[in-house]
Amino acid sequence: MGFGVMRGITTIGYRHIVAAGAVVALLFQSPTQALSQSGTPQRVVSLNMCTDQLLLDLAPAGQIIGLSPFAKDSTRSWFAQKVEATPILSGSAEEILVLKPDLVVAGRFTRRATREFIRARGIPLEEFDPVRTIAETKQQIIRFGAITGATGRANERINEINQAVAALSAVASEKRMTVLPLSRRGWVAGTQSLMSDILAQAGLSNAATELGFRVGGIVSLEAIVKLRPDALLITRDDGSAEDQGRAMLLHPALQELFPPERRIIIPEKLTVCGGPMVAQALRTLAEQIVRLKPRDVAER
Repeated sequence: MGFGVMRGITTIGYRHIVAAGAVVALLFQSPTQALSQSGTPQRVVSLNMCTDQLLLDLAPAGQIIGLSPFAKDSTRSWFAQKVEATPILSGSAEEILVLKPDLVVAGRFTRRATREFIRARGIPLEEFDPVRTIAETKQQIIRFGAITGATGRANERINEINQAVAALSAVASEKRMTVLPLSRRGWVAGTQSLMSDILAQAGLSNAATELGFRVGGIVSLEAIVKLRPDALLITRDDGSAEDQGRAMLLHPALQELFPPERRIIIPEKLTVCGGPMVAQALRTLAEQIVRLKPRDVAER
């Protein structure tokens, strides 16, 4: 889950740029000064959905002059409603020159040609890896706060995550239970993933271990039935079936094996990126773990 969006900026056409007038207006702004007197960048562009999230949360709105094409995707972007009139980039590296940023933030999987284009023109570029743990999430928040001049707000977010971890640990399951995190198109988050680390904080084990998934992989209906985890972790449970993963959940075999008390629901936008939304993911799991019931030993 999440690796499709971690590719950052993609070539998807100018129809995804918000009001053309907003971009045209930027063309006539005065030349960008490198940094403010305090050393804080004043014009920041994000090329990746996960750096979008950090930027939208930590930086003042006036500091953000461009976001990735995924910033308004409400299913995966936690701060989609905060985008408002901020220009959404189309995928053209040249438009970055039009925006004249003094800092570009991107994911490690942003297209290499785009990153090289930016560096070749002397524009400061900061790259972020996909996070695999809560600890890495906190490290990224601190680093992002430092480079954007939002250290105080970043520290507040770290405190919120720490409090959520403590609250989850307080209600963690004392029974050994396995959970299979199943998302769109049948994708399962592997043992080396943020989701797996969140489950561990709740005293739960990622069933992907038995499937041999480290980062993640696609699982079949037959494999799930054979694996028989104690519970499924899904991104929503509204009965829709727009892809293979969602359709599987409607199969009678899974309906029988995983009634409501054996399902955990955590929206995808809480875990697809590492950021302040992780605190809400932890709180959501804490609320649901109390009703989670393991399968009877006789069923195993």
